Amino acid sequence: MENLRKYGSPPFTVAVIHGGPGAPGEMAPVAKELSAITGVLEPLQTKATLEDQVEELRDILKEHADLPVTLIGFSWGAMLSFIFISLHPQFVKKLILIGSGPYEGKYATKIMSTRISRLGKEDLENFLSLNEALDNLSAKNRNEAFCKIGMLISKADTYDPLPHEEEPIECSYEIFKGVWEEASDLRSSGELLKLGTKITCPVVAIHGDYDPHPFKGVEEPLSGVLEDFRFILLEKCGHKPG
Repeated sequence: MENLRKYGSPPFTVAVIHGGPGAPGEMAPVAKELSAITGVLEPLQTKATLEDQVEELRDILKEHADLPVTLIGFSWGAMLSFIFISLHPQFVKKLILIGSGPYEGKYATKIMSTRISRLGKEDLENFLSLNEALDNLSAKNRNEAFCKIGMLISKADTYDPLPHEEEPIECSYEIFKGVWEEASDLRSSGELLKLGTKITCPVVAIHGDYDPHPFKGVEEPLSGVLEDFRFILLEKCGHKPG
């Protein structure tokens, strides 16, 4: 699986980091828009552990970017970027978090129930059926089921999306499961938020008020640990601004 796409011409001063984990490619529309201004890197995370994803991102930026870069992370990509900068601050001059997951476990308890409440009867039945497939260790179509669940979740997360061309890349449930279990433990233990004390570059968080990820789970924790932090709440906006 490829782990990098480039847009525009050098120097590559911006990198966009996709969500998931295990669902690469969704930041392509953002990369294309920004490439009219500067060269943009779109790293595609292919590793199945949190440590390996951080290392993979470091290697890509070291080889291809004009350091330090502006890092733009969406959803899980925002959290990965947050973790990355705490470990490699010299690589990044500014961090932009878009639709980030919350940074303390207490804010995450109602995310999935909010999503489920927004699904119609048919979509809910499909969602439950696909979840059963994911829980079946012998199922051969788990990646396909994971991808379809992602589409249903995206539908529930969206307020009024702008049309854009999709560039689907194969989803990986193995990557999702391996990375997210580690990330969830990091958040629950409080260690995720503590990493913010090591971040000194400017950080801007952009969040929609319709996003199932509660904006207070980003604004309140990060306001207490980041030196230079700005929070922007968008009205009538879901998980993906647009």
